Amino acid sequence: GFLELPAPPDADGKIEEADIEGLDYNGGYLWLVGSHSLKRDKPKEEHSEEHSIEKNAERLAKVSRDGNRFLLARIPLDPSTQSPKKTVEQNGHSRTAARLAGNRKSNALTRALAGDEHLGPFLAIPSKDNGFDIEGLAVVGDRVFVGLRGPVLRGWAVILELALEQQDPSTLTLKPIGPDGRPYRKHFLDLRGLGVRDLCVQSDDLLVLAGPTLTVPGTQKVFRWPGGARPDRESLVFGQDLPTVLDIPVGTALQQAEGMALFDRDGNGNRSILLVYDAAENRQRDERTV
Repeated sequence: GFLELPAPPDADGKIEEADIEGLDYNGGYLWLVGSHSLKRDKPKEEHSEEHSIEKNAERLAKVSRDGNRFLLARIPLDPSTQSPKKTVEQNGHSRTAARLAGNRKSNALTRALAGDEHLGPFLAIPSKDNGFDIEGLAVVGDRVFVGLRGPVLRGWAVILELALEQQDPSTLTLKPIGPDGRPYRKHFLDLRGLGVRDLCVQSDDLLVLAGPTLTVPGTQKVFRWPGGARPDRESLVFGQDLPTVLDIPVGTALQQAEGMALFDRDGNGNRSILLVYDAAENRQRDERTV
């Protein structure tokens, strides 16, 4: 493999899910981030003793922590084939696969946030309960932006800005970039009560895919944060400064756009937004077409 994951495989060789929620390409690296969230079990509908009210109530009380969700990493891509490699040698320099220091219970980011006045209390709350949940990633130079689906604080969404440096060939560490030497900056955005589902860089701006924090059908939009890819300090951005780029049509089913990318649709520099859905069967025309 390219990376040593926080949670090693079990005795049967099964690898715990990393719940990758964000991808980006920058500086010859494929960057990826896990949700960093806790999860609550779901009730099951089948009518049997195994799925009684009592059993389902027990499921709703069970909160678990998957260690591989605490993953923020980069993997170098071979410049000739664009395939991932553990190490790439180029122009006398080595680029290696590395992840943020951590273990199956936490990493450097969650430990830094544990005492944060805004986000610390939400680290112990499952993602689908408005708990801490990363669902967007954008990399600009030496800065990494992670968008939070939750928590949404009185209608305000949060984007974290990080700066990572290599501690050793396989380990990344956070640099102090925030107030009082904090290894992060917080940016609060008035997304009309929505949480961040993905981030995308366009020039100096950040495009923000936003949707409901909870598992309910609801408004989905793409906002533009002008200058958001290069902030010079922490931010609090009101709605009038976050123009809507796209109102995403929403049907009656639970169809949440979870990924976003820009692409050149005609080769002339006219950029379109590609939205990616996790599960939306009625959008699938055939095996290869949506």
